[in-house]
Amino acid sequence: MTQDDAQEKQMKATIWRLFFCQALMNATMVGQAAMGALIGHSLSADPALATLPMAVQMTAVMAASIPASIIFGRYGRRAGFMLGAIVSLAGSLTFALGVWQQDFLIYCLGSVLAGAGFGIAQHYRFAAAEAATPAYRPRAIALVMAGPVLAAAFGPEIVKHTHQVFMPYIFLGTYLVLALLPVICMVLLTGLTLPPPPPRAAVTTPVTEIMRRPAFVTAVVAGMVAYGTMNLAMTATPLEMLFCGFSVGASATVIQAHAIAMYAPGFATGHLITRFGVRPVIVAGAVLTAVSVAVALMGETFWHFAIGLAILGVGWNFMFVGATSLLATAYAPHERVRAQAANDFIVFGTVACTAFLSGYVHARFGWSLLNLTLLPPLVAALALLAWQKSRGVNASPAAAR
Repeated sequence: MTQDDAQEKQMKATIWRLFFCQALMNATMVGQAAMGALIGHSLSADPALATLPMAVQMTAVMAASIPASIIFGRYGRRAGFMLGAIVSLAGSLTFALGVWQQDFLIYCLGSVLAGAGFGIAQHYRFAAAEAATPAYRPRAIALVMAGPVLAAAFGPEIVKHTHQVFMPYIFLGTYLVLALLPVICMVLLTGLTLPPPPPRAAVTTPVTEIMRRPAFVTAVVAGMVAYGTMNLAMTATPLEMLFCGFSVGASATVIQAHAIAMYAPGFATGHLITRFGVRPVIVAGAVLTAVSVAVALMGETFWHFAIGLAILGVGWNFMFVGATSLLATAYAPHERVRAQAANDFIVFGTVACTAFLSGYVHARFGWSLLNLTLLPPLVAALALLAWQKSRGVNASPAAAR
């Protein structure tokens, strides 16, 4: 085996370990998507606050982006991921305490910790980009972002099989099981070799200059629209299914189908980007998201919910993986930490807003109007891409086609 072959083998082994870590860290989020609004509805006095825990969690994801970038920049990726796993563990245990005490405030505190841990875990995709060679980078990003397909498969199953273990404290057993997953993640991180933090540049590029680059603008807008529209519909779905008479198991199955559809295409999305380019993949994702809205408006049977959310998941994957791949071309190595932090702060700030709005819009205006609100952001994203193409502006020298 030549030295190049050995390096390639080590690179792929590292990416696969990041794949499994990402899967474990996403399992709690997938389970939370199935449980959060239902628990919020049972613990809060106002139905409009049912999605507040998810909103708080996404706000914490946003808030974690800048401190996480500082930790990664000073101490490296592995130390930062270890911290994220510890915080995620604390979040699951605090969730369990809130359910046991039937205390909405404690439950929301769990959302803060879980969100911070998940915010740090968002950098696994960036770590994959840094560990991979330039030619393998789109596939590495897509593969690590496909890791949560495992979480999508077993996360809702954990909810279905453990939510009644400690009755009358529904979902208490679920959170105690989910608390084990960050521990496994910490074991996988032990001994993992990742590129060291980048050297500090003698001249620091202002973050505002990075944010003006066409690749950065397109990546952020695509990421905002992908995650914001998906979160708006997904967060309210278990509530709407509850009101339609469906069980916890049925809503968990729908969320499972949605989550699998979000992450399973990641095994192929990198190949699609390599073959067709970033822009066509992002456009395809936006079109699929619009199709999911049409399905949601057709009816409220189990299959309308399941198929609509599955299509929404694939649309999210195409848009978000495309956005992440494009972002990797928008900065130099010494700029990566600040560029990634700025991107996640903006994207997950948008996600937090949609989580706040989801419960309010659903409670005040209903399911149909909530779905229709997904369309204007999609139009805006497509208009940006069309405008750049008409002006002959490359989204990035490396990725645009």
